[in-house]
Amino acid sequence: MNRIRAFFGYRMRALILKEFRQILRDRRLAISLILPPTLQLLLFGFALNATVSNLRLGVVDDSRTPESRELVATMTQSKSFQDAGVYFDVNKMGKKIADGTLDAGLVIPYDYARDLQRGQPVTVQVLLNAMNSNTATIGAGYAEGVIASYSRTLADQGIHAPFQRIAAPDVSRRGAVLLHPAYLYNPGLEPTWFIVTGILGVLLILNGSLISAAAIVKEREAGTIEQLLMSPASTTQIIAAKLFPLFVLLSMMGALAMVMMRVVFGIPFRGNIFLVFAAAGLCLLCGISIGTFIATFTKSARQAQLTLFFVNPPLTSLSGAFTPVEAMPKWLQPVAQFNPIQHFGQISRSAMLKGSGIGTLWPNFLALLAFTVVLVALSIWRFRKQLS
Repeated sequence: MNRIRAFFGYRMRALILKEFRQILRDRRLAISLILPPTLQLLLFGFALNATVSNLRLGVVDDSRTPESRELVATMTQSKSFQDAGVYFDVNKMGKKIADGTLDAGLVIPYDYARDLQRGQPVTVQVLLNAMNSNTATIGAGYAEGVIASYSRTLADQGIHAPFQRIAAPDVSRRGAVLLHPAYLYNPGLEPTWFIVTGILGVLLILNGSLISAAAIVKEREAGTIEQLLMSPASTTQIIAAKLFPLFVLLSMMGALAMVMMRVVFGIPFRGNIFLVFAAAGLCLLCGISIGTFIATFTKSARQAQLTLFFVNPPLTSLSGAFTPVEAMPKWLQPVAQFNPIQHFGQISRSAMLKGSGIGTLWPNFLALLAFTVVLVALSIWRFRKQLS
């Protein structure tokens, strides 16, 4: 008990106060605690959006009838497509799609109106630029949805002419199966809910490693570490005093990011928010430990940043923050389990969106705790070795 009191005595308080003053005195370091994480969260949340809208649609209307013009109007009046011109030749429209002027093309055949009135199957062709497969897949789904809505409108008018997809399998029309999907945990299908809850872990690791490495390397360049060694404080107290202010200030940054997630992006907090805070604290310690560990091998701030460039991008790519881990190759999915960001993403998404508790998330929490203990131990060992 006396040892604990001696460890957290006036020497420890003086070292922590000194670290706070030194960090806040450096304007660049103080600004980097607030401004970059805020901008990164906003940019990632708004820019990394899987929603595709206003696809530029070209039209080749060989029918040139009121019925074909109604179909074109239905396509272009939706938010998915916008009218980008009428073409008289499919080849010319194909060239426009090839050079990027158009995103999609609609080809209406000559006998469109006649077959429609006779109740015969009608086939229209939608051309999509599949260079970006994700955009092409989403655009095809939009086109099918618009045409399905248009078919229901025709049915209300007494016209029963089913539209057919090119190369679609032949199915029996004697019965019908109605699909009524129910979207759990994200009824509005907001894509930012998945991205932002995963980006939070990336920001904690990224900024924690960069700021801790910059702070330690800069102090070593200034020569103040040698002065600390001459003080009566022990090496353990020096290390703890180094890490504690960074953890407190970065925790404030994490709390600000969570407020932005709730206010700006409208992400619900259905579960225990303190569980997310605890996981964020462990994730921050992982980031600070990575930065401290790398700072012990580098001699300048620029060298530390270049070294972190080879560490943070792989962690981000294998984090599951941008794409689900299930979408990765099977041989790469086990590697992602050795990433603390991936486990934090599981905790934040499940706790915020699904309301899961520690009874469900304990494997991820235990894995994150193990990563934290190992990384903190390695960073302290390296830092103490450097001081000695």
